[in-house]
Amino acid sequence: MFSFIVQRLLQAVIVMVCVVFVAFLLFQYVGDPVLFMLGQDATADQIINLRKDLGLDKSFVIQFFNFLINAAQGEFGISLRQGAKVSRLIGERLPATLELAFVAAGLALLAGIPMGVYAALKRNTWMSQLLMTVSLIGVSLPTFLIGILLILFFSVLLGWFPSFGRGDVIRLGWWSTGLLTAKGWHHIVLPALTLAIFQLTLIMRLVRAEMLEVLRTDYIKFARARGLSNSAIHFGHALKNTLIPVMTITGLQLGGLIAFAIITETVFQWPGMGLLFIQAVTYADVPVMAAYLCLIALIFVVINLIVDLLYFAVDPRLRIGKLGGHST
Repeated sequence: MFSFIVQRLLQAVIVMVCVVFVAFLLFQYVGDPVLFMLGQDATADQIINLRKDLGLDKSFVIQFFNFLINAAQGEFGISLRQGAKVSRLIGERLPATLELAFVAAGLALLAGIPMGVYAALKRNTWMSQLLMTVSLIGVSLPTFLIGILLILFFSVLLGWFPSFGRGDVIRLGWWSTGLLTAKGWHHIVLPALTLAIFQLTLIMRLVRAEMLEVLRTDYIKFARARGLSNSAIHFGHALKNTLIPVMTITGLQLGGLIAFAIITETVFQWPGMGLLFIQAVTYADVPVMAAYLCLIALIFVVINLIVDLLYFAVDPRLRIGKLGGHST
């Protein structure tokens, strides 16, 4: 187990160093930060002095090493557009994105798993066929179109939910949350549902496929021969083994929810990191773009590491395989 953890940690460090290098290249080849900060009317002396202050007069290797050290400390400089520290801007937007992603993931799991189990156990009923048809629509429709349709029906026509913003938030130290206020929950419903629909349909179809596969295995037939009840077979044995690959996919999708909430945040003007990144791309704000790239990579690496460890702990075949490999 220890060697497995060390191996995964080393892989994570290598991945992060590669991502930081890509982010560093943004500073080298996506515009000149000195011209962004001083403008076109800057004198030659001003440009030379600022390049020296920023360390841009040093060699490529030294610049990358300094950038790597600063990135490890969460420092990416000053936003070229807003003139504030990038770490502060990210810290202000991070709670909104994480709340949106976790609420969407919760909706997807709470609805997708039961729907997938039902579609597998009652696969010949009209309700199961309806769920599979609706899931195809959910997978096919792009996220921005789902968001626009939800705004049209539930905000414009029915007036049940607001179409933009985060609502009232409460400060808990540096963290801000809207999940402790009624208006916060009122505002998060539509964007969370928009972000969750694709994940929900994906989880439902995956659970259904895995459940049907597990129900055909020999140990399920043996459990039936022993006289176990259907509920014990379905939920005590089949569902437990079905959730192993679902857990892996869900972990990876959680990273995707955080990283690709950009469209949803833009449609609903949700004040998260995705909206900040879109604004940074529009104005070529390289420090913000680099910080977002590194943070999203870190989130993916951490989630993948956790999923690997959980998978290793849940699936005994992996532990047996590792032990067998060491014995040889």
